Amino acid sequence: MLDPLLLGLLVAAIAIGWWLGRRERRRAREQPAPGVSLPRDYFIGLNHLLNEQPDRAIETFVQALEVNSDTIETHIALGNLFRSRGEADRAVKIHQNLLARPTLTPHQGGLVQLELSRDFLHLGLLDRAERLLQSLVKDVPDEGLRDAAKRLLVDLLQREKEWQQALDVATPQLVRQDADIQRAAAHWLCELAQRDRHNASPGMARKRLRQALSIDESCVRATWLLAELERDTGHYKAVIRHLKRIPEQDPGFLPVILEPLHEAYRRLEDESGWRAFLETKLQETHFTSVVIMLAASRLNTEGQDAAIELISEQLQAHPSLRGVDYLMDLYLIGENHGDRERLLLLKQHTQKLLAARPRHRCHRCGFGSAQLHWQCPRCQSWGTTKPITGLEGE
Repeated sequence: MLDPLLLGLLVAAIAIGWWLGRRERRRAREQPAPGVSLPRDYFIGLNHLLNEQPDRAIETFVQALEVNSDTIETHIALGNLFRSRGEADRAVKIHQNLLARPTLTPHQGGLVQLELSRDFLHLGLLDRAERLLQSLVKDVPDEGLRDAAKRLLVDLLQREKEWQQALDVATPQLVRQDADIQRAAAHWLCELAQRDRHNASPGMARKRLRQALSIDESCVRATWLLAELERDTGHYKAVIRHLKRIPEQDPGFLPVILEPLHEAYRRLEDESGWRAFLETKLQETHFTSVVIMLAASRLNTEGQDAAIELISEQLQAHPSLRGVDYLMDLYLIGENHGDRERLLLLKQHTQKLLAARPRHRCHRCGFGSAQLHWQCPRCQSWGTTKPITGLEGE
């Protein structure tokens, strides 16, 4: 399979060859000659390319190619190849040189500015990239270029954690067009709500969270934060109501809500309500966390044998390492004979295995982590990380 860089250079070489051939044919019409031939520099560059010497090939093509209205897009492509090789400073020189040409059409000027902003982003020159992109968003007449500039600007503002500015650029058009931006916009509002909560402005935080849910009704984080706001004021019935909504938004997040939900039921001294919730969810799902918490409830009300029976039955149908680990905890209760040492040894092994395994994974890039990240640290996607299911997870 061809390397992407070599493939890009090959396409550029074909474009350059076409243009050079066109130029020579024009000259041939003006001054008739026995035949039309391409300049020697083109074949030297092509030879470098075929010999897998892309650096020398690029240099040769740049030198051979005059800048005019016919070659603007080819020069842009060569600059992009430099950037893809990690040489964004050289890409900047090519794109800035193009931008200085007085013969650019408005569309060509927009294209060059867009690529130059990408160069600046690659180099970490965010202020310069932002100025270019703001200008494009405001002034460029081409809708396609304007949308591309908006997307880049949104990405830049996210990096700078300028959540409100990102919202101002993205809404409402990009939010309607792009599911990823729609999901991200709800999380930007959650970020602002967390800031409001920290600044003791719960009313504004609630307003932002309701707005987040109006943008993306499946935003688990917004519902989670609404539950936390109710917990701050001791409204535990409201906490339960919000947390119970989360599995309706995304069943995969059920394990995440169990600890705070149990705490809310405990504060209300409603163990029977907690138990009924777990019994219902056990009929609907087979998450290990649900089984363990229901077994813990049975241990308190019905004793060790009832808890062991439940765990054993569930493990036969749905094996899990965490379930085995908890089963050993149950067997260790009151165990004083020789089997205790064997069980403790086994439990050391299961604990090491569990500690080495992530509890959550990004469904976009596969990044695993012990804690839940609302934004994946690797691919920067919002809302794509969930609890892991299966033998080593839930």
